[in-house]
Amino acid sequence: MRQRVRVIGGGLAGSEAAWQLAQRGIDVDLYEMRPRRQTGAHVSDRLAELVCSNSLGSKLVDRASGLLKTELASLGSLLLACAERAAVPAGGALAVDREMFSEQVTSAIGQHPRIRLVREEATAIPEEPAIIATGPLTAPALADAIARLTGQSYLYFYDAISPIVTADSINMDIAFRASRYERGDEDEGDYINCPMTKAEYERFVDALLAAETIELRDFEREDPQFFEGCMPIEQLAARGREALAFGPMRPVGLRDPRTGKRPYAVVQLRRDNLIGSLYNIVGFQTNLRWAPQKDVLRLIPGLENGEFVRMGQQHRNTFINAPTLLHPTMQFRQRDSLFFAGQITGVEGYMGNIATGLVAGLNMARFVEGKSSWTPPETTMLGALCHYVTHADPAHFQPMKANFGILPELPQPIKDKRLRYAAYVQRALRDLQASTGQFDDPVLQSIEETALS
Repeated sequence: MRQRVRVIGGGLAGSEAAWQLAQRGIDVDLYEMRPRRQTGAHVSDRLAELVCSNSLGSKLVDRASGLLKTELASLGSLLLACAERAAVPAGGALAVDREMFSEQVTSAIGQHPRIRLVREEATAIPEEPAIIATGPLTAPALADAIARLTGQSYLYFYDAISPIVTADSINMDIAFRASRYERGDEDEGDYINCPMTKAEYERFVDALLAAETIELRDFEREDPQFFEGCMPIEQLAARGREALAFGPMRPVGLRDPRTGKRPYAVVQLRRDNLIGSLYNIVGFQTNLRWAPQKDVLRLIPGLENGEFVRMGQQHRNTFINAPTLLHPTMQFRQRDSLFFAGQITGVEGYMGNIATGLVAGLNMARFVEGKSSWTPPETTMLGALCHYVTHADPAHFQPMKANFGILPELPQPIKDKRLRYAAYVQRALRDLQASTGQFDDPVLQSIEETALS
């Protein structure tokens, strides 16, 4: 009788890993401590709850995130399928109604006959085959157990959450609907844009820099490390007064219909739920205290009467030093029956979490069946991401999200970026198909047969 596999963590990576195992006929105990024990960022007990943005990145295949989605679709990702069913308009991006998305994942996992959902906190590393996918907010007891196992201290960085505003509180006499360069719906853009003049931008930056932030704790203040991809806006502004205008508030590809000209700066809001009653402020992660945060945000033209259902906030994320601990199969180097997946490995971004969960689940199934592990080709976005987090310089290891910069160079350099990205995509999909065709996997065969039909 085969052992049950324990998956610890019901987030994006853990849910995907559990599904991949169960689909291959392996019984799974999926441990999720919520609602018995909550985290500082989650608000529900649903699996795969999105706590930051509601965007899973580009869905265009010639973008890094879009290529990763294409690869995961060919490998039968449950969470990608759920995201597509819960999608809301967002131009070239895949954004979701976050409640609908997590409800679909929770339902699929809960109804699978081979998955037992255990609502308990895991405080130790199991001796039986296990996948640890507890994410950046791993509870202290398990974090200590991992530290004892690895013999290392955790690395850490700070992640921040963007505010969400009600749609009916946005002043549409000032704000306007449009996607950059008219992408998305031609009649009504998928984004709401709040334009700023130079004077309005200067006033906003002054207030932002003067606003009170939440203090770090003593031991955190010694070495605060912010992940570049989720840098709080006040940290960006502190680097230079124009940093925001060239970052999340860049106005390129947009024209203010009132003037017919490009604004000096613009704040974009993206639909956060399917019915369009909520919008999140794109790229506006912040650690400002909530009262002054409202005052600062209401300086944005169009948000002067904004009603915020969630304020921006910041939390500490922890991750292991994966380059010294993991194989690119997500397998722990010192114990074949233990895998890690998700943000705890140092991957960044929702799709990266899902991707490593899929790899860990697929390879755990192969381990249980006595088969050799599968390493995704480095030429794929999936393989490049797994390779990066397990081969980066351990002394300077930072989280990484999908991007074309981590792919191996092409045999023949291509100067034109569009043509180069197209060549990356063609190579990736060809190599992925060749790689997965090398082993007998009924799940992948079923996916391939469905696609062909």
